[in-house]
Amino acid sequence: MRTRLLTVLFILGAAAPAYSEDDADELSKQLSNPIASLISVPFQNNFDVGAGPDGNGFSYTMNVQPVIPISLSEDWNLISRTILPISYNDYSPDGNVFGLGDTTQSLFFSPKAPTSAGLIWGVGPVLLLPTATDEYLGGGKWGAGPTGVALVQKDAWTVGALANHIWSFAGEDDRANISQTFIQPFVSYSLGHGRSVSLNTESSYNWMADEWTVPVNLGFSQVLKVGPQPVQLQIGGKYYAVAPEGGPEWGIRSTITLLFPKK
Repeated sequence: MRTRLLTVLFILGAAAPAYSEDDADELSKQLSNPIASLISVPFQNNFDVGAGPDGNGFSYTMNVQPVIPISLSEDWNLISRTILPISYNDYSPDGNVFGLGDTTQSLFFSPKAPTSAGLIWGVGPVLLLPTATDEYLGGGKWGAGPTGVALVQKDAWTVGALANHIWSFAGEDDRANISQTFIQPFVSYSLGHGRSVSLNTESSYNWMADEWTVPVNLGFSQVLKVGPQPVQLQIGGKYYAVAPEGGPEWGIRSTITLLFPKK
């Protein structure tokens, strides 16, 4: 179903009226910046295999990740980044599970202009909301902590890193406390014509269990128009360089991002 949708979008995009190369490249550049002043709604599909006690488990997670910039003043933006997972896996102790995961809400206070050295940055709080509909899809805890991002964009390159740390402070008493660090270094290169290639890791360290999870993601993206709607399509592979016992080994990621640039 999702593969067919992606194919249809590519066909429609190819048949749509030509999109200005400069516009496509500018949107592609903004999407490489996690705190760009651009409203976007990514639907990120993650297919992971090799998980579970026998190494044959499969999981699927669609992360709905709206990014909404809010102008606070002439010099400052507030960037809201939400991650709402919708997940399925077939290797939980109760068998197949499907439902919502826990929501991560980040707020970045960011200057509208880069520094004199070209640094783009933002800092703020991150919140963990226990929205999971199954105990195997979430931690059952409320959490909070700091988050920050810093990057530089020069010519065709974007290089930076995003990080946060979440501690639990309330929630179900019979669930484990949460203390988790997330680190995401990233680099992307613009190929022109709205195309780009990106590489990142989404490393997380669970301080309570003393465990790392380190997926490495390589992706190719294309900005185009489907009718009047600008979108970015991305496809890529994922390799788990480090994973807890029973974690996945590799995966595939595809993302459809709806873009709402300022008129």
